[in-house]
Amino acid sequence: MLGQTTLVALLVVLTNCCMVLIVQADNQFSKKQTVAVENAPIDDVTFRYIKTNGITMRIAEMGDTGPLILMAHGWPESWYSWRHQIRFLAAAGYRVVAPDMRGYGKTDAPLDVNSYDITTLAGDMIGVLDALGEEQATMVGHDWGAIVAAYSTLLYPERFSSLIIMSVPHQGRGASPPIPALKARFRNDFFYMLYHNEAGGIAEAEYDRDPRALLSRLYLSPDSLRQEPTVTNPLRSAGGWIPRLGAAVNLPDWLQQRDLDYLVAQYQASGFRGGLNYYRNLDRNWEITATLVDAKIEVPTLFIAGEKDGVIAGATKDMLRASMKTAIPNLHDIILVPGVGHWIQQEAPDETNQAMIKFLEAL
Repeated sequence: MLGQTTLVALLVVLTNCCMVLIVQADNQFSKKQTVAVENAPIDDVTFRYIKTNGITMRIAEMGDTGPLILMAHGWPESWYSWRHQIRFLAAAGYRVVAPDMRGYGKTDAPLDVNSYDITTLAGDMIGVLDALGEEQATMVGHDWGAIVAAYSTLLYPERFSSLIIMSVPHQGRGASPPIPALKARFRNDFFYMLYHNEAGGIAEAEYDRDPRALLSRLYLSPDSLRQEPTVTNPLRSAGGWIPRLGAAVNLPDWLQQRDLDYLVAQYQASGFRGGLNYYRNLDRNWEITATLVDAKIEVPTLFIAGEKDGVIAGATKDMLRASMKTAIPNLHDIILVPGVGHWIQQEAPDETNQAMIKFLEAL
C-alpha cells in the first residue's frame, strides 16, 4: 500500500504512542448527534448513541448477553471495518460493540486538537464500558485502534480481561518524540504523518475534496494492480498524498462496491479532521507518558497481522515476539496470515475470526 521506507517509519512512530491520564473533551464540537437509535446497514446490528467521556459516541452492537468484546478501529476506517467480526462473534455467544471512534463517523468530533490525545481516547473506552454497565471486556483494536486498545488495557487492567491487537505491535514508549525524528529522517521529502501535521488543515482539505479517491487507493491488497501515480517527485512541495498513490485498477475481492460506497459516505458526512487529529498528538502523547517507560500489559494478549502488512515491515513471528515480550509478558500467540496486507480483519475475515475465537475460548 505504501512505500517500504514509509511503512518502517510508521511502525517506529506508532510504537512511540502511550498515555497516562484521562482528559475530559472540550465542550465545542464540529458536529453533535441527538438520534437515539438508528438502523445499521447489516442485519441484526443496531446503532445506539451513548455518552462517554464528555462526547456522544455512536456504537454498533450485536448480542444482548455474553462477555463483552469492544472493538476499536483505525485510520481511515469506521465501525464498519469490523463487519465480518461482529456477526461471527455474536453468533459465538459474545456481546459485540464497535464504536465510531472519537472524530469519526457519527461520533462527536471536538474542535480542540488536544481532545484527541491518547489519554482521552483511553477514557472514551472506559466510558463505553460504564455506559453499557459492563465491568470488563475483551479489548480489540486495529491500526490506531490497536494503540488505543493496548494502552487502555495497560492503564486499566481491571477493566479488561484480555487484549487482541492487529497490525501495530505494542512495544512500549519510544526513546524520543516522533515528529522531530521524522523531520530529521525525511527532511524535505513527503511523508504522510508529517503531512498530517502540517498547519492549516492542508491534509483534510485534500482528503475532504475527494474521499473516494483516497479510500479507494488505500483499501487495497499487497498484490492489487495500480495505475501509475501522477506525482512521483519525492519532495513535499510536489503535491499532496492522493496523487502519489496510484489509482486502483480494480477493487480487491474483499471490498465490494457497496462497502466502499458506505465508507465514502461516512467521510463525506464527517470529514477527515477528527481522524487526522490523532496524528497531531504524536508528540503530546510521548510527552505525557514519561511515567510509563517500564509499564507492562499483564492481561492475556493476541497479536494478529497480515504477513505482508507494511507496518510490520517483513518481521517474522520470532522478531515480533522479541520486540513485544518486555512490554507484553503475557503474549499468548502471534498470528501472521500469508499474503495479506494491512487491512487484516477485512482482507482475511475467516482467518481473523478463527484466530480470535481460538484465543478467547482458551482463556
